[in-house]
Amino acid sequence: MQGRPSGRPFCCQPTDALVKGMGMSNAPHPSSRREFLGAAAFALAGLASSARLAAADAPKAPVKRPPNPYVYKFNIGKIEAFSISDGHMLFRQGLDLMWPEADRPVMKEALVFNRERLDALPLYVNIMGLRIGDEVALIDAGFGERHPNPNFGWLAEGLRQLGIRPEQVTAGFLSHSHSDHLDGFVDGGKPAFPNARIYLLQEEYDFWRGPNPDFSKSKRDKKPLPNMVKTVCRNFDILKDQLVISKDGQKLFHDAVTVIAAPGHTDGHACFEIRSGEESLVHISDVVHHHVLMFDNVGWTVAMDHDPETAVKTRQKLFARMAKEKSRAFGFHLPWPGIGTVVPKGEQYAWVPERFSWGS
Repeated sequence: MQGRPSGRPFCCQPTDALVKGMGMSNAPHPSSRREFLGAAAFALAGLASSARLAAADAPKAPVKRPPNPYVYKFNIGKIEAFSISDGHMLFRQGLDLMWPEADRPVMKEALVFNRERLDALPLYVNIMGLRIGDEVALIDAGFGERHPNPNFGWLAEGLRQLGIRPEQVTAGFLSHSHSDHLDGFVDGGKPAFPNARIYLLQEEYDFWRGPNPDFSKSKRDKKPLPNMVKTVCRNFDILKDQLVISKDGQKLFHDAVTVIAAPGHTDGHACFEIRSGEESLVHISDVVHHHVLMFDNVGWTVAMDHDPETAVKTRQKLFARMAKEKSRAFGFHLPWPGIGTVVPKGEQYAWVPERFSWGS
């Protein structure tokens, strides 16, 4: 023990009272008394130090911390909204996924200028939720909680943190049918949200249900496509009683959500405008996949686009509209929580993330 005198432990050192009580007549002489008192002082200091250490090690009352950082609440007018991260992807192909190939050196310069990593392309998976009264709407549903990769499928836990039960979700908006958007609507071969009407455009449904889905314009690896089509159709079968065909410009979920046809990434790809009073936000879905690339040059495309030329036209049209209206935006694949603004930068654009705060 720190501060304990050498020799016998302090508890074994005799005091005058003990000496008398034991019938001992030879009390310590003055020099022994000084040594004894000094030893006692050291020992008491050691005990005090031990007490402080014990107090430091004792369990403390839990510290009140901010919400888990992959769940973020915000507002669109009077609508309660939230961004839940369903995880993140990292494409090791890097710029090999980006087109046109001849522009990759310029793309690299853009990444270097913005101090972005060059060895891979990170893509985030951000799910937007809206709550009006007791009803909840989800825009896409991520990979699903049963996905074997621990980097995916966090939506269900996020909803639990928010106190939202699956049966409270009454509307689902499917931007398109790739796995990171559709699979989370299914859980264990059953609908994950049994009370939800799931809206998608007719063109999206028809593409995947067609006899020969056309990927001829896409730059993506064609080998996984047959299994991808089977998975989409299987999910459509599971959700058949919940799927509802929507139309471009249609207002849904208490008229708060307007469907915007945005083809290119897929044939029936959709974006969504959320409006409450004078405030609005556009969910830009997969119109863009990176917070530098595709803003620096709207003509740059990603291999996963089904029709790159149409995807560019859609991006140009939507960005021009949003820049003019100074709309807030939500990016499905942009850095979490995915909220920001598309602003003009010369003849191109830039993504300006919205500063967010856990407090009011």
